[in-house]
Amino acid sequence: MPNFHHGDVQIAYLDEGEGEPIVLVHGFASTKNTNWAYPGWVSELKRLGRRVIAFDNRGHGESSKLYDSAQYEISIMASDVFALMDHLDIARADIMGYSLGSRMTAVLALEQPERLRSIILGGIGIGMITGGGPGENVALALEAPSLDDVTDPVGRTFRAFADQTRSDRRALAACLRGSRRLMTREEAARITVPTLIAVGTTDEVAGSAHALGEIIPSSKVLDIPSRDHMRAVGDKVYKAGVAEFLSARP
Repeated sequence: MPNFHHGDVQIAYLDEGEGEPIVLVHGFASTKNTNWAYPGWVSELKRLGRRVIAFDNRGHGESSKLYDSAQYEISIMASDVFALMDHLDIARADIMGYSLGSRMTAVLALEQPERLRSIILGGIGIGMITGGGPGENVALALEAPSLDDVTDPVGRTFRAFADQTRSDRRALAACLRGSRRLMTREEAARITVPTLIAVGTTDEVAGSAHALGEIIPSSKVLDIPSRDHMRAVGDKVYKAGVAEFLSARP
C-alpha cells in the first residue's frame, strides 16, 4: 500500500483509476477499505471514469497511530487531505466524506474552497453543528479492559467493531476526544462550493440532512431510504445520487 509523510505522520492511501480525481475521507473507527473499497465505492467510481483516491485517517488503518488528542483537532485531520493532494500533484478535486470524514471535508470547504470542485457530505446532517454521535461513552468503552466491561449500548457497538477490525483502541479514543469541535451555523453558511448532503432516513447519529441543507447555500439533499448510519454507506440510492451529482457539472 503506498504511503507518504505529512510531517511526522505516515498516511497510507490508495490511488486507482483515471479521470477527474475524487478523494474519499472515511468515518471514525473505519478505514479506507471498510468505508469505501468493500462497499464497492472505489470500483463504482472507477466505472464512472474517475480517478479514486482514498486514505486511512491518522490513528486509523495503516496510518500512524497517535495518542495525544491534540493531534486529532479537526483542522489538523483535515489538513492531511490537502497534503495528500499535494503529494499526488492534484490541484483540485471532488471530495466525499462520511461522518467524521464529512466534518473534515466541510472544514476544507471553508479553508481552501478553490481546491474543491464539489463536496459530498455523507452520514452527517445538522449534527455537524449541534453535536451528537459518539462521545465520551465511546472513548471509555474503547479504553475498557474488555467488551464484557462495557455496559453502554453505543459504547459496546463501537468497541465490538474496533475489536473486530483489530484497531488501535487507544488511538481511536484520542481521536474521538480531539476531533469533537463542531462547526458553527455561521461557518456552515459560508460554504459556497457545490454540496450534496446524503443521510439515511433512519440515521439517528447524523441529525437532519434537510436542516443542514437549509443552512449551506445551494446545497442538495439526498435521502437514503430506510438506512441507518452504518447501513447507508453502500446503498445503491446513495451511489446513484452521487453519480448524478458528480455528472451534473462539466
